[in-house]
Amino acid sequence: MITANLVVYAYTSVVGGNFIETSPEVLRRLGQFNLYVMNGWYWQLLTSMFVHVNIIHLFGNMFFLLIFGLRAEELFSPEEFFFIYFMSGLSGNLLTLLLMHPLTVSAGASGAIFGTFGACVIYLRKAFGQSIMGALMYSFFLLMITTGRGVNILAHFGGLVAGLMIGYALAKSRKIIIETEFTI
Repeated sequence: MITANLVVYAYTSVVGGNFIETSPEVLRRLGQFNLYVMNGWYWQLLTSMFVHVNIIHLFGNMFFLLIFGLRAEELFSPEEFFFIYFMSGLSGNLLTLLLMHPLTVSAGASGAIFGTFGACVIYLRKAFGQSIMGALMYSFFLLMITTGRGVNILAHFGGLVAGLMIGYALAKSRKIIIETEFTI
């Protein structure tokens, strides 16, 4: 997923003529421009998960995708990880479409990344037989510390909720055995 995000950023940099920031026109065409999506450009709900506003946005998202993605690769099959990633990103993008202004332009992998985090944290809590309240508290805390100017909190929230639900369903669907080693 990191490679896909990097390749798309390289492409948008070449097309937009700027490596540091993605041009507004490229963002409207390949990111999620709610007005365009409402007029049939539904593919933007997927492409926007790989388009980033600038190089800092890209590196920030890829840093967290590396952290949470490595954990997801340990916990889930490749098909499950892709499902979590895409359904979380799509959920965040749909929430953005439904609740934000039609002229909103949104881009980035953070909804998918929040979903990956949510799936991992709730899956692990369930695996260790712990209350899921801890997972919900960690998730809420992460959501709150990522608010700020220019941040699409709806994409974060939608992705997080989707990831929590998918991770919980996966944990409930199989018997999880956690092996621990004790050394004296």
